[in-house]
Amino acid sequence: MGMVMEEGKKVEPLGFGYPALVRPGRTRVGWVGIGVMGGAMATRLLAAGFTVTAYARTSVKADALVAAGASVADSPASVAAASDVVFTMVSDPGDVRAVVLDRASGALAGLRPGGVLVDCTSSSPSLAREIAAAARSTGCHAVDAPVSGGDAGARDGTLAILAGGTRPWQRPEQQDRQPDGGGRGGGGPQRVPGLRVRSVLVAVSKGAAGSCVMDIFGTRAVNRDFASGPGSARYIIKDLGMALEIGDGQEEDEATALPGAALFRQMFSAMVANGDGDLCVRGLITVIERLSGIHK
Repeated sequence: MGMVMEEGKKVEPLGFGYPALVRPGRTRVGWVGIGVMGGAMATRLLAAGFTVTAYARTSVKADALVAAGASVADSPASVAAASDVVFTMVSDPGDVRAVVLDRASGALAGLRPGGVLVDCTSSSPSLAREIAAAARSTGCHAVDAPVSGGDAGARDGTLAILAGGTRPWQRPEQQDRQPDGGGRGGGGPQRVPGLRVRSVLVAVSKGAAGSCVMDIFGTRAVNRDFASGPGSARYIIKDLGMALEIGDGQEEDEATALPGAALFRQMFSAMVANGDGDLCVRGLITVIERLSGIHK
């Protein structure tokens, strides 16, 4: 296993791990993947006073972090050996598998019992479950925690983090007020079979997918209030039809492509066909439910 270098000297790992409290200056953080998102997130941890050890396949990407006070390791396993909590933020599931599960150089090869692995990549639910099982077999904890908010959210510290895992990685006082992500592999909004709907609404609204429409109508939609609101499906179909008619200008330079309007007109037409034409815009959920085989 490689060494972690800081000013030319080996940094000896200290005995630590869950369930000790996470504290700046005490908790050692490892970071694997320091691109646009990961680099900004790791920089904020350094600014908050955490000790950070980083790994990047392209070493030059670590220069800014080193200048900010980070140490650099030569493999994910070396990062984990010097850390209590290891974050991964890489490109895709294949990269996640490589940096976490590789028997020689992966993070789990170096993380000691009690350590916590947090994958912030938008990755595969099945891979998240595989990682959780591998972590558990070594006495470690795994959290599936994709983020929303883009590079600006990473720089500004405003990312929404949708964390999923088993309860032991949370402190007791957190378990009563912070919803679990639906189990291992339940971090992403696209994979929430066991997650409370209201929790999804709150989490998504804080990320890049948040909108004024969500703020105004979200809670009423969750409460299945489809009767009150601006316009019924029948009137929405009429309005979208007029928009599409205008978009399909007779002159070539007047034509405008409106694929979203065409799709939604079809979906609102499905509401009418289902006998729900008098419901308001929030009733569109009923079409999604029918397409998904959900009956309420």
